[in-house]
Amino acid sequence: MDGGIPFFDLLFFAMVAAFLVFRLRSVLGRRQGHHQAPPQADPQAAGDANSNDNVIALPDRNKAEDDDGTPLGEGVRQIRGVDASFDPELFATGARAAFEMIVNAFAGGDRDTLRPLTSAEVFGNFERTIADRDEKGHILEATLIGIKEAELTDAGLDGHEAWATVRFVSEQVGVLRDSEGQTLSGATNAIEEITDVWTFARDTRSPDPNWRLVATGGES
Repeated sequence: MDGGIPFFDLLFFAMVAAFLVFRLRSVLGRRQGHHQAPPQADPQAAGDANSNDNVIALPDRNKAEDDDGTPLGEGVRQIRGVDASFDPELFATGARAAFEMIVNAFAGGDRDTLRPLTSAEVFGNFERTIADRDEKGHILEATLIGIKEAELTDAGLDGHEAWATVRFVSEQVGVLRDSEGQTLSGATNAIEEITDVWTFARDTRSPDPNWRLVATGGES
């Protein structure tokens, strides 16, 4: 998680984002199926207050605003009470784009992209993992094959901070190699289904519309 860029510009930006992505297990989530890929790490989404290129408007294909009586529906109503422009459908689509950008940036050690998209705590987790990888001379080769699901599962308002949680199910392939090119973990022919649960947040008092990744986890 300056003004936000138009939604179609966001989609274009996401489409041109590189597909070589991966992440360290402890930070991004749990794996299901074949387990032959490198350890992994943490993230969260939103835009850059200093760069329009990083603005992400986050949403979901759940018509949460119509789910009267559910915790999710109530959470959406709370957010829309202070931000009438909040659209769960659009948020899920933006969250999907943010997921690709963040996972890709983490795999490539792109700190400049990660910093404005994540909270200080999440960025710190990424930074420590990337620095450790660099120090050891390890190389992460990764491919995000596709995102099967990006579902808004929870939302709400905590004081002036709006937050929204999205469950991602993706298919990835990753190989971690040492400085000599020897495989440490993973396999190029092993596709893994990985479930991640990310929470994004933004200060509704701020003119900055960007959401940032503030917490990450996975499902067993």
